[in-house]
Amino acid sequence: MNKQDNIQTVRRREPITDTQLLLTITICIFVSMYVLAMLIWGGGFRKPQMLFDMLNDNAFLIIISCGLTIVMITGSIDISVGGVTALVAMVGVMILNGNLGLFNGLIASLGLGEQWRIVFALLMALLIGLAFGLVQGYLIACLQIQPFIITLAGMFFARGMITIISVDPQKAPQELMDILQNRIEIAWLGSPNKKGVMIPARMEIGVIVALAVVFLVYFLLRRTQLGRGFYAVGGNQQSALMLGVNVRKTRFLAHLLCGLLSGIAGFVFMMHTGAGNATNATAAEMNAIASSIIGGTLLTGGVGNVIGTLFGVLTLSTIKSIVTTSGLRDPWWQSITTGAMLCFFIVLQSVVLMRRAKNKEKK
Repeated sequence: MNKQDNIQTVRRREPITDTQLLLTITICIFVSMYVLAMLIWGGGFRKPQMLFDMLNDNAFLIIISCGLTIVMITGSIDISVGGVTALVAMVGVMILNGNLGLFNGLIASLGLGEQWRIVFALLMALLIGLAFGLVQGYLIACLQIQPFIITLAGMFFARGMITIISVDPQKAPQELMDILQNRIEIAWLGSPNKKGVMIPARMEIGVIVALAVVFLVYFLLRRTQLGRGFYAVGGNQQSALMLGVNVRKTRFLAHLLCGLLSGIAGFVFMMHTGAGNATNATAAEMNAIASSIIGGTLLTGGVGNVIGTLFGVLTLSTIKSIVTTSGLRDPWWQSITTGAMLCFFIVLQSVVLMRRAKNKEKK
């Protein structure tokens, strides 16, 4: 290879972006933390089922965190996602129970089996999520109202609707939950129990849904014009306008997608718990925001990666597992460690990005 070829090779190398750098940091910290937990605490951390349990318990959180990542990339926010998730779960359980007369009459008139209640519950989940996304997106994008205020109102509205629909906690019928909670067994990732019998690793269907959402959102953000528009709007709205991006439409679609994903998350939450309760998904919006930030999404917009969000959820879950394994079972210890980790990542992101900006100025 001659000198000219070397020069062309160097020119082809593109510098790592802020998004890629923050993603790399998140993955490295998660892997280091999990390996450290395996070495110090051992036990469950050395079994593959521990990782699958994290995914099973947090599948709904992964989905709403993907929605938060989209709106945060545009420089917006949505704190109604936890309320929407809980509302969808309550409505879904009541449909499965037959406590909503409209669906009972429809199923009877069409001669459908009880399994069709699952289909109606899924349709209602999508409709509720789309309704919240549609209304909030219009008020934020078209009427230019502060997203925090609008989504705060949406959160209160969703939580209030739960108590109006049903004051008492609801439990889905077991025969339908047996269908929804059917787990996928992975024998080659199993581990022996105390008697030496191999127990296969088990993964819920909701995890497949969550991973599919991560893949689709990643493709949307990285491979479509709309995804590039999200980054452009979050980076600089004036520059986005000059590039021909419809800022209002882009912000509207971001909140619409976030609402839709909240509806899907509510259905996945119902699949996991089989219960409807006014306290469902409490603080889920805060955990989703924290997961997005830990995953490298900036609150200022323009920077973020949904793969990092996935690892952000796993990092939070690992921290909670470490705290519990250490014997600190009181809930405030988890809150303290989560807050400390969130502050650490925010400071780390700020320091890294400031140093990169200074280095660019020097060049």
